[in-house]
Amino acid sequence: MAKIAWRLVRSWFQFNRQPKPVDDFDEMNDAERFLIVGLGNPGRKYRGNRHNIGFIALDALAAAYKIESSKVQNKAIVGNGRIQSRAVILAKPQTYMNSSGDAVGPLARFYKVPPENVLVVYDELDLPFGTIRLREKGGAGGHNGMKSIINHLGQEFPRVRLGIGRPPGQMPVHAYVLQDFGKDDLPLLDDVLAEAIRAIETYLRDGIQQAMSRHNGSLVNEE
Repeated sequence: MAKIAWRLVRSWFQFNRQPKPVDDFDEMNDAERFLIVGLGNPGRKYRGNRHNIGFIALDALAAAYKIESSKVQNKAIVGNGRIQSRAVILAKPQTYMNSSGDAVGPLARFYKVPPENVLVVYDELDLPFGTIRLREKGGAGGHNGMKSIINHLGQEFPRVRLGIGRPPGQMPVHAYVLQDFGKDDLPLLDDVLAEAIRAIETYLRDGIQQAMSRHNGSLVNEE
């Protein structure tokens, strides 16, 4: 996965995305703060799993903007910086997927980030691999990590769903989502990560409606 992120980082820096520290985070109004959360399971054995595409996307975003994410706070690995001139906290819950809200809820309260400024990036079985869907709010759709976050924040927060598709044949869902992306998946995964970054940038700059309009869709050429 490091090689994937590095290829993206090299291309992103060609567009002069430069890191800017946030020294005045505590002095900002609540509406000026954003919390961007990637969902996954902690630990090396889960690192390349389909279920961890939220972690993978957040790592790529942090690398692109040189945001150091090494601090452990409220059961999450966090980092802060600026993206599209917005002050952001990046967070990867370390609670395991099904208890993600135990990290996200306390972080949102600690940093006084309103739910509409909490963007969650996660995997979606019901979308084909290569498809991205942003939503302004809604239910969990059967995703246990989202169920946990909704229990803490309610349903009024935006999200970026990254399709991983359904398991082939009779493979159990749990075995499929905990399987690493295959070698043949990596070129499309690169494209998905790049588009996810662009969608997050649009959300921060122009809002969720514009991000939905510009970035919802499939990256797969069906011709």
